[in-house]
Amino acid sequence: MAFLTDRKRAVGMGSAKTGTEHFWVMKVSAFGLLLLIPLFVFTFGPMLGQDYETVTAYFARPFPAIVAGLTIAVTMMHFKNGVQTMIEDYVHGTAQKIAILAMISLSYAAAATGLFAVARLAL
Repeated sequence: MAFLTDRKRAVGMGSAKTGTEHFWVMKVSAFGLLLLIPLFVFTFGPMLGQDYETVTAYFARPFPAIVAGLTIAVTMMHFKNGVQTMIEDYVHGTAQKIAILAMISLSYAAAATGLFAVARLAL
């Protein structure tokens, strides 16, 4: 029977080093999404069901294109950080590294695809 303090159990486990930074990045991106999602809904919503020419003309204006681009970028970065945290908590070993790389690649690919689509509409 070992009587160890919490500190003694944690010695040798290593430090996370970036936990505080990661926490603040998630909080800031969540707050940004709190502002961006309603803006996106109110700018994108009226265009649902419209024809291609109307949507293209609408997104050629700067405000809707910027709101859509920022929403896509911030959402994908928030997704990447959240999924990375989840994988670090629940997956271990080589599978963890593979899963983190796959999800980071997926989030960057989705962000690039979305931004490319908005740029094509806007230009």
